[in-house]
Amino acid sequence: MNWQDYISSNPAICDGAACVSGTRVMVATILDNLAAGLDAEEIVKSYPTVSREAVQAALLYAAELAKERVLPLGE
Repeated sequence: MNWQDYISSNPAICDGAACVSGTRVMVATILDNLAAGLDAEEIVKSYPTVSREAVQAALLYAAELAKERVLPLGE
């Protein structure tokens, strides 16, 4: 899967935050929901304009970001 097919950023939409293409649902919102324990089906129910594939794309996008930037972790 190519996450770029599902995730886009437009300065005129949500101040340029990464969103599911064609929606105003931010990737951060999807990731917050996953972190809170919701599964893809629950997220799709809550945000009907988001597909299961878009949820997976959000995870792939986050994984790509994690490769690009390293934050210092406490010891």
